[in-house]
Amino acid sequence: MYLIGSVLVSTDVVEEQFACNLSACKGACCWEGDFGAPLEAEELPILDDIYPRIAPLLSPEGRAAIAAQGRYTKSPETGGHDTPLLANGACAYLTKNALGIAQCGIEQAHQAGLTDWKKPISCHLYPIRVKSRPEVRFEALNYDRWDICSAACTRGAQEKIRVFEFARPALERKYGTAWYEELEAAVAQGTE
Repeated sequence: MYLIGSVLVSTDVVEEQFACNLSACKGACCWEGDFGAPLEAEELPILDDIYPRIAPLLSPEGRAAIAAQGRYTKSPETGGHDTPLLANGACAYLTKNALGIAQCGIEQAHQAGLTDWKKPISCHLYPIRVKSRPEVRFEALNYDRWDICSAACTRGAQEKIRVFEFARPALERKYGTAWYEELEAAVAQGTE
């Protein structure tokens, strides 16, 4: 375990190898599972604000699910909020490209210059999951192993990319460049 500021980083995050392979999995993490993408409290008003710009990019089914459930739903697992799901379990914000690869409607809006917000940080960080412990003022970063990501593990091993290296842009977005560089230095020195 590494302690960087008030963030505990599991050894798996710095040792396991991972690099998304969308041509193999087609973005299955956007339609598999029992819950939507976790949302942080400060992301809710952002999603409310930008939704009118995102909506035209979503599928009719996605817009209908959001109209019925809301732009986010209460999570039965955490008590926080998640993205709503379609009846088949897919994220309501999911779109697909011509090759059938999942894309995020929020991220598409960002790429088109319609919003400054890229996408929920939980999606950007994946396969890292954040567990908050407000009673002790710590967050814990864990590697979420999932069989649908086996091609990403294979690619990560081939390219020698560790989970934290793959997630660098998201980690810097959440914690800052200085935090990431401190983690990188701790890993290089082997100082857990």
